[in-house]
Amino acid sequence: MLPFEEADIIAAASIALEQSSDGSDPDLDRVCAHIKGLDPTGRRFAMVLRDTIDQLLNGEVTGRYDWKTLFKTEKTHAGTLVEINLQREFAFADGVEMDYQIADVDVDCKYSQQFGGWMIPPEAVGHLCLLAWADDYSSRWSVGVIRIRSDWLNRGSNRDLKLTIAAAYRDKIRWLWRDAALPENVLLHMGGEDRKAVFAAGSGQQRLNELFRRVRERRIGRNVVRTVAQQKDYMKRVRGNGGSRSALKAEGIIIMGDYASHREIARSLGLPLPEEGEFVSARVVPASTGHESAARVSLGGRDWVLAQPGDVVEPAPTLPSHTRQG
Repeated sequence: MLPFEEADIIAAASIALEQSSDGSDPDLDRVCAHIKGLDPTGRRFAMVLRDTIDQLLNGEVTGRYDWKTLFKTEKTHAGTLVEINLQREFAFADGVEMDYQIADVDVDCKYSQQFGGWMIPPEAVGHLCLLAWADDYSSRWSVGVIRIRSDWLNRGSNRDLKLTIAAAYRDKIRWLWRDAALPENVLLHMGGEDRKAVFAAGSGQQRLNELFRRVRERRIGRNVVRTVAQQKDYMKRVRGNGGSRSALKAEGIIIMGDYASHREIARSLGLPLPEEGEFVSARVVPASTGHESAARVSLGGRDWVLAQPGDVVEPAPTLPSHTRQG
C-alpha cells in the first residue's frame, strides 16, 4: 500500500481527470442517476439496511433485538454485510479498484451505524464512495455519494490509516436519501412492560399471540416474528388453523398480511399497509351507533370499524386469502 502522502498526490491527479474544469462531476451524476433509477423511492435500500441489522441480531437463534447487545466483532462485520447485501440486491458488478462498478464507474461502499463515522481508506481518495448510515434507535437511514478528497478528511487516523470525512465537508455528500424512515424494529421500540409480557409467554405460539395482542396498528416485520417465535415454522404460527389469527379471533383481533386483499382492508381502515413479509394487527367491531364517522370495511356481509377502548369485544371476521402484492 502506498504511504498516505503519496496516495494524496496520485489521487489529486485522478480528481483533476475525473472532474470538469467548472467543478462538475459527470461520473458522480451518472452514478447517482443510475442508483435512483434502480430504486426511485429508496424502499429497496431501506429493506437491505433493515435486513442486514436483523441478520446481525440473528433473533431466531439468539432472541436479540437491540444493536447494543451485539459483540464488537459483529458490529465490525456490519459494513461488510451491507456491502455484500447491496451488491446482491442491485447486482452491482465488482469494481476494478473499489468495491463496485456502478454505471461503469468504480465506487467504494462504506457503512456506519454512527452518522459521520465512515472509515475511508487511503486508496479511496479520488474515487467515489457510496455512504450508508442506519440507526435502529431513531429508525432513520441515509445514503449518499461523494468523491473523496484528501483535504476533506480528518487528519487523525486509526492503525489502518483509515480517515473520516470532516464535519465541515459533509455538505459535499450528494444525498440520495437523507433521514428517511427505516422500517421499525418493533421489539426495540415497544413499551418495556409490553415487551416483558411478550417474552414471558410460554411457547413460541403464545409469545406471538401476545405480540399481536399488544402491538396493534403498527407494521410488524418478518424478523420480529422470527425473533419472538424462535421456531423454524414461525410464519405458520401467524396464520389461521391454529396460529395467531385463530387464537385472537375471539378477542376481535384481525391480522393483515401482505396479501393484496389484506392491504385493501388495512387501507379502508386507515391503517399502515403491510409490505412484503409484514403484518398489521387491529381490534375491530361491527359498525353501529357512534361509529358513523369511522373508517370502515365490509367483511362477511357486515361493516367493521376499528374498536375504541370502550367497545364491547366481539369475535373478528375471517379475512380473505388471495395473492400477495407483487
